[in-house]
Amino acid sequence: MKLAGATTAATAFGATAGAANSDDYETITANGQVIRIGQGETFENKLIDLTNGNSVVLLVEGGNSVIRNIGFEGLHRGDGFMISITAPSGDVLIENVYLGDGSTKEGESFVHGPGAVFYHRDASCDVTFRHCNVQGWPNNGFYCSNTASGGSARFEHCYGKNNGVSTYRVAGGNDAIVDSVAYNDNTDYGPGWGGYTEDSGRPVWVWPGSTVSIEDSHFASGGYPHAVVMRGNATAQMSGGAIDGNVQGGGLNRSNVSSSPELSVPEGTPTSAVEAASGETSETGDGVNGDADEDDDEPALENLLLVEGDESDVTRYEFEAEGDVEPSTAEGATIDAAAGMEDGVAYGVVADWKDAFRFDGDLLTLTVDGPGTVFVNGEEVDPSEYGEDLPHVLEIEGRGAPTSYEITVDGTIEFDGDEEPDDEATTVSGSTAQSSVTDATQTFRFSGALTDVTFTDGEAAVFLDGEEIDPSEYGETELLPHALVIDGGDSDEPSTYSFRIDGTVVKSDYRSATIDDEDIIDDRFVRGVVDDELDAYWFEGPIDDFTLCGTATVDVQYNARNQ
Repeated sequence: MKLAGATTAATAFGATAGAANSDDYETITANGQVIRIGQGETFENKLIDLTNGNSVVLLVEGGNSVIRNIGFEGLHRGDGFMISITAPSGDVLIENVYLGDGSTKEGESFVHGPGAVFYHRDASCDVTFRHCNVQGWPNNGFYCSNTASGGSARFEHCYGKNNGVSTYRVAGGNDAIVDSVAYNDNTDYGPGWGGYTEDSGRPVWVWPGSTVSIEDSHFASGGYPHAVVMRGNATAQMSGGAIDGNVQGGGLNRSNVSSSPELSVPEGTPTSAVEAASGETSETGDGVNGDADEDDDEPALENLLLVEGDESDVTRYEFEAEGDVEPSTAEGATIDAAAGMEDGVAYGVVADWKDAFRFDGDLLTLTVDGPGTVFVNGEEVDPSEYGEDLPHVLEIEGRGAPTSYEITVDGTIEFDGDEEPDDEATTVSGSTAQSSVTDATQTFRFSGALTDVTFTDGEAAVFLDGEEIDPSEYGETELLPHALVIDGGDSDEPSTYSFRIDGTVVKSDYRSATIDDEDIIDDRFVRGVVDDELDAYWFEGPIDDFTLCGTATVDVQYNARNQ
């Protein structure tokens, strides 16, 4: 893949007029360019013209990004993949894309020729392909077997026909094929292939050692030997749908699977490049705006709340509405794994991306910590007009014996009392508070969700918003054993870092480290910045990956609490 001439998804392309519905999309003439889609970016409503014989690559480098309403028009004559995914984390949505005009093997630089979509071995993001049409590509329709080493690929309402090697090439334990179709109906496999048949034609290929899910999907091998190939000890659970053709390998478990597949294009999937670019389909004629609610028969909730992050710092938010609340991908937002619902309160974290929710009724409370901006139905709102800045109350009630504890929240926490806490007994920093109590009651106010209550010795009663809670239900009840320290004290410039723990990780003030709001823990993935201070984390489990940009030093102390 050539990366010369790369640009970004936000660049103005100097587009020419489109064929139809030109007001709805932009036409890009292929000239070998690479269009980069970074963290939190949306690339949508483009018709990419390949009829001049040149190529283009959409390079997905960042998570929480969206590719939507893209039509590739004309027979491809290049030597690479049209969409290449390298994002190291986060969610990626690829929706309403047409790659159905196929490709030739001319100018190939790969063993099997060019392909449509490639999930790179360096990627570790979770990708959803929805309403994608991929036909006539020699080197796989969706080449996603690198999910075996991390990340996932999910296919919803997708269509593949006459793709070489395979249409759906999958591997990860969380990979799934849902309500999708793949089949072959000729032995040439696509325009200009010249009868290429080597190692070709499997609708589904599951990588060795993998376990995947297949639901209500339909596959046919046509004139080629296998409809589904289970390599090595791969396994898959298939429920509903149908298969016409042999299954190679014994790892496919079937439930209510027919032998008469329905091979039509799934409803809502585009059948031409113009349909895709304009956000329409021939079956429905409806625009596709990417909102998750549009896929359902139920009407969308009446209001839209959009939280737009700022790259200068992270923003934590939470809100409560009068009626139902559901996550949404409207306005280019992503459905972030860090967002959630608890006791009717929606919460999450944004940086240089957007989160969105649909809701019914009035907005009751809204708390925002950080530089992000909130819009309700397109109008910017002031969070101070909705409830308190720190709406939750946490009380630690002593039982007469000395007790030490640590509290962590997904937001901001402050001591709430008539007097400032004793600096030697109580420390409050960002999202964490540490203190001790004997027979008094200490009160804190906080935003976000309560994520951890840990007693290092003794015990006390804990009340959340007036109700007594069981601390064991909040995070780890035992302290994590290992410490990881990033020390920027001897550095002249800031250092950035990221790492992944196959287990549990929390922020720490170990060795007098600071606890910074801008350092983010997203599930097991951590990223942050140090200047002339220390960042520290408690963790349990192996360190899967670590990246440092800068001159800070890194120290890992195993069983640090025992030293």
